[in-house]
Amino acid sequence: MSSFLVLGGTAWLGGRIAHEALALGHDVTCLARGESGEVPDAAELVRADRSAPGAYDAVRDRRWDRVVDVSRQPGHVRSAVGALGGLTTHWTFVFTGSVYADQSIRLTEDSALLEPLDADEADAEHYGEGKVACERAVATLPAHLVVRAGLVGGPGDGSDRLGYYVSRFALAGEEPVLVPGVADQPMQVVDVRDLARWIVRAAEDGTTGVVHGVGEPTSVGELIDLSAEVSGFRGQRVARDAEWLRARGVQEWMGPRSLPLWLPSSHHGMGMMDDSRALELGLERRPLVETLRDALADERGRGLDRERRAGLARADELALLSR
Repeated sequence: MSSFLVLGGTAWLGGRIAHEALALGHDVTCLARGESGEVPDAAELVRADRSAPGAYDAVRDRRWDRVVDVSRQPGHVRSAVGALGGLTTHWTFVFTGSVYADQSIRLTEDSALLEPLDADEADAEHYGEGKVACERAVATLPAHLVVRAGLVGGPGDGSDRLGYYVSRFALAGEEPVLVPGVADQPMQVVDVRDLARWIVRAAEDGTTGVVHGVGEPTSVGELIDLSAEVSGFRGQRVARDAEWLRARGVQEWMGPRSLPLWLPSSHHGMGMMDDSRALELGLERRPLVETLRDALADERGRGLDRERRAGLARADELALLSR
């Protein structure tokens, strides 16, 4: 049994990492404010605000076999490395592939990065630069692994992206559904459960370096087709191009009044992230249809017509389709 310290662990991915570490027989402690949810059963929660002085005092009295950090803020990562870097055998930092300077092309782990952010706090405009700064801080440690994840999906997804179409098709029944006319756009989705278990396994093995944590290459069209199949959708899919959608105030990717999965060409590389190293390191991915089935069950439990963080409200969608 190893001791795992998860910096986070109450939100979606961090909680899943804690869950998988427990399932594999490890002793798990989560350091977090505890505002995003509960830690998994059998995990210890240490409540702390990582922006406050002395945030790590309660976990500095012991050595940790493995530390896993899922923070997005450079100041949090820098302070954690400074306080705990000498107390652990291996450090894993997980978050995003949005660190690349040119996100329009096929991406490898060696592709050029954005310039790191000097500030301790990254706003939405400097999200990628902030993540580069986080990686730079972790790179000062002798044994570290950086996992650059692509789109993550599955049960419990608070971003509401992957679950949007499968739940919308289920809600619509035989009525029409608006989809982006980008069927050929490349896309990759990794199930949160597969990603989390692989991260824990990589930490167990002491894996170091940089690696993409991504799903199998597919397309937006295939994802929408599978979503319709899983939901038993019998209505019409109405595809509209980017110009039509933008003219009516519909946004790409995520957020209010958006169509998820649709990306501008400047970001198509996010669906073309090289997965060869991840596969060499043992990443196992379940069929995408299984992820979508489980996502739909989760969506039904939360309410198909609930207010969403990504996508169109059904009434708004029908109004657009009636024009």
